[in-house]
Amino acid sequence: MAPRPSIAIVTSRANARVKQLRAAFTGNARLSGGLVALEGENLLREAITSGLPLKTIFLSERIPPPAWLPRGVELLLLAEEVFNSAVDTQHPQGVAALLVPPTWKLELAIPARRAVDKVPLLLIAAGLQDPGNLGTLIRSAEAFSATAVLTTAGTVSEWNQKALRASAGSVFRVPVVQIGAEDLVELKSRCIRLLAAVAPSSDFDSRCESAGEIDLTIPCALMIGNEGAGLSADLLALADARITIPIPGRVESLNAAVAGSLLLYEASRQRTSLPTTHYSLPTAL
Repeated sequence: MAPRPSIAIVTSRANARVKQLRAAFTGNARLSGGLVALEGENLLREAITSGLPLKTIFLSERIPPPAWLPRGVELLLLAEEVFNSAVDTQHPQGVAALLVPPTWKLELAIPARRAVDKVPLLLIAAGLQDPGNLGTLIRSAEAFSATAVLTTAGTVSEWNQKALRASAGSVFRVPVVQIGAEDLVELKSRCIRLLAAVAPSSDFDSRCESAGEIDLTIPCALMIGNEGAGLSADLLALADARITIPIPGRVESLNAAVAGSLLLYEASRQRTSLPTTHYSLPTAL
């Protein structure tokens, strides 16, 4: 393979691409042109192997260009202090990139008008504000073969830097779609059962079922609420049932990411014990 041509080192923090990278790391979609910033070899490799288009790659002058970097992508070599001023981490790895993020629509996340290889399993993040929780749930969604992650208003962006890192690259492959109340009603009309995750309670509630006893092999959507307030009254009213994880220990509830991950695992456990089936979705959204 022919060596890359020599590249001039960017020494100004005011360089247009450097400013764009800095804006992407701070989540300023207007100044970043809608691009997402990545930092570190692991995330860049995940994006590349997932087939996502990189717009620009940035290298600190102390890093020789790695052989795995794709050809045909704009490559900028930055003075170390310029690189460090633009990225988000305290101990930069010396490689970053601007990414064109994938966009998903609900009808693409849940294909309609044809048979799909698996029964839909959705995870709904309702008002989650901790990016680590959201990223972890996206990672668990991929691990346990969920169809998509749906987010409601008030949920942190999946492209938040902490969410990106917590997802460990799963966000590049798992459809993440923002939805409204009307979309939840539409899901119900398509025979997708909405299950509201709630903390265990000593109060009797005929609508609350244990995760190990409820049928998760049917089309369903697991709703995980805000870290502090839980699910809103409106979402609880929309739910077809409430699902809980029995806790024998002396804690009142589980972290949102832990609860969602356990429910996804239980759904996967139930489904992998059954033969592969095909499910025809009724109508398009």
